[in-house]
Amino acid sequence: MRILITGASGVIGRILIPVLVAKGYEVGGMTKSQEKASLLQQLGAIPFVANIFEKEQVQKVFQQFQPDAIIHQVTALSNLSVEENAMARTIGTRHVAEAAKEVNVRRFIAQSIAWAYEPGTTIATEKDSLDVQAIGKRKMTIDGIVALENAVQEMSNAIILRYGVLYGPGTWYAPDGMMAQQFISGKAIVNDGVTSFIHIEDAVHATVQALDWKEGIYNIVDDTPATGRDWGTKYAHHLQAPIPIYQSGKAGWERGASNRKAKLEGGWTLVYPSWQEGFLSE
Repeated sequence: MRILITGASGVIGRILIPVLVAKGYEVGGMTKSQEKASLLQQLGAIPFVANIFEKEQVQKVFQQFQPDAIIHQVTALSNLSVEENAMARTIGTRHVAEAAKEVNVRRFIAQSIAWAYEPGTTIATEKDSLDVQAIGKRKMTIDGIVALENAVQEMSNAIILRYGVLYGPGTWYAPDGMMAQQFISGKAIVNDGVTSFIHIEDAVHATVQALDWKEGIYNIVDDTPATGRDWGTKYAHHLQAPIPIYQSGKAGWERGASNRKAKLEGGWTLVYPSWQEGFLSE
């Protein structure tokens, strides 16, 4: 099977490529950076340089590689721009989906997020609606997710993986990451909102296994949703950082998510069932 990864030089792609290659897949990696193309080659992928916002460039990659499956991992978070990230999900995903149709891709797997659900009082499942009534910057994020998921679901055999908050090597929660630095500097603020985490290694394993899953939407999160006060205190202790600033209350959408479907229907198992174990692995 020939698998094309978009956003291949990102935190998931860098781990995903060697895993797929070791399983015998022929892997293509798409990146917008010529510099990162050499990294993809070192990891075992055939590199392709293309800007996700340039439709013709994306089409050319698909025509050249002729993938059987797509793993769509494009984000635009390097400069922390919510707007650019939403555009990547909206415009970029549309270009990828149209190019995939042209070459008759048989399986389309796409990255989404597990904190996009509407407000509620229970842990969110895949049956819950997305937060389409959101306002402000969150609305921009949700609109991008809705556009991404709609474009992907136009494909046959489409899988949407709604990842929890990623942590582990290369993420914001790594010891040298942005969130870790906020905690170390004593600037971190936590509340009663519930978060579902997922270790980067478990996210990669789920993505590989999803090549054989039934089409649909799956939450890819760990077993233990946690309040900010809980995980923040333990994370700070692990970093030997000051206890974070606590502010009571939470937003209605800060509810966490259930991984029951991925475990029961996909047979997915976790290396790190809880963030408490995962944080200690750093």
